[in-house]
Amino acid sequence: MLDVVDIGDRSLESYRGVAPDEQLDELVRVARNLRGARILHLNATSYGGGVSEILRSSVPLLRALGLQAEWKIIRGDDAFFQITKRLHNGLQGAPGELSDTEKALYLGNAQLNAPHLSEGYDFVIVHDPQPAAIPGLVHHRGPKWIWRCHIDTSHPNPAIWDFLLPYLGSYDAAVFTLQSFIPPRFPVRRVALIPPAIDPLSPKNLSLPEDLARHILEWIGVRISHPLVTQVSRFDKWKDPLGVVAAYRLVRQRIPRLQLALLSSMAQDDPEAWDIYEKVRAETAGDHLIHVFTNLVGVGNVEVNAFQSLSDVVIQKSLREGFGLVVSEALWKGTPVVAGRVGGIPMQMPPGIGGILVDSVEECADAMFHLLRYPQQAHALGASGRERVRQHFLMPRLVLDELLLLEALAQERPVGEASRESAAESSMAGDMGH
Repeated sequence: MLDVVDIGDRSLESYRGVAPDEQLDELVRVARNLRGARILHLNATSYGGGVSEILRSSVPLLRALGLQAEWKIIRGDDAFFQITKRLHNGLQGAPGELSDTEKALYLGNAQLNAPHLSEGYDFVIVHDPQPAAIPGLVHHRGPKWIWRCHIDTSHPNPAIWDFLLPYLGSYDAAVFTLQSFIPPRFPVRRVALIPPAIDPLSPKNLSLPEDLARHILEWIGVRISHPLVTQVSRFDKWKDPLGVVAAYRLVRQRIPRLQLALLSSMAQDDPEAWDIYEKVRAETAGDHLIHVFTNLVGVGNVEVNAFQSLSDVVIQKSLREGFGLVVSEALWKGTPVVAGRVGGIPMQMPPGIGGILVDSVEECADAMFHLLRYPQQAHALGASGRERVRQHFLMPRLVLDELLLLEALAQERPVGEASRESAAESSMAGDMGH
């Protein structure tokens, strides 16, 4: 059995006055055409990353719109997730190859999970490389299968890409964040471009009273009287936390009381994070102005909210990035951002909006110093960033775009046909068993 993720309830009307009304009205119209459709979102973890945060909000919203939506996670052990992390890195261009043993373990895991996907869904949306091979191993073709790739696969490692490529041809559609992310020789005919989004009603993004936010940070040892810059991201080489530390130290030569906070959530499917975490701890040991926090020491969504709300600048110095949800999270709180000019970040921060894009440690330091020195300009950038997020990167827009894709796929076959096909197959299998 696949693990089913428990989720809460969500009302579309709760977004009124927050997200644009035209998006909400269109969402109701499109959902009406799909009412009753059974949708499965499938990924590798229920916590610790952008995908899980999106699903925790989007699946309840689908249910509120009259769709039968579920969220399940695949089973896998540490060895499997070690391999999928290397697969993930390779798809982003990192060097290296998988051994025959590792390839067999990856495919064996897919074969173990595949039999549990025969419940008669109309649509199965598979997220990222961990479960990507599964549809090619499922014998029935009832659902429409969609691969949602959240990472930048524009220049994948050829050895890794050649391994995964044959298993992607079974998909009916694929979703990428940007056109440039579509890898070479991509075998899926229907491709949609859908940027991710944040949920303004989640605990991480709800408006916190300033007194409460200040109390939260003081409680865990941050000096509110000192200036503060923060990066919220996984401990991942692509997020360049050591580069953030280096840039911060350049700025601290000019602003001696400046504090740096590095916040991360340790996820089940990212075993490499522990190595990066240990390197960060070693690099920052003994520096009382650098704070390193994870979810394992009680720093969760509300604490992240407080950091993003009260920081003078939020940093996202990515070297490679799919989208970077934390950029939209910070901008939604009106906080200016200094971020790497990679992936989906420039989409969130076009020139003159939200903050400053950078390409090096030195540029990151200069941008931080500039925003700390000119707080009025920083405030104006943050305010413009919030409006851009409101228009383009809130959850109702994401769900709308996804439903428009499902609507297009459903026109090829009426919704509900998958369930009937699967039921017929199950009946035939039962008869053969007798």
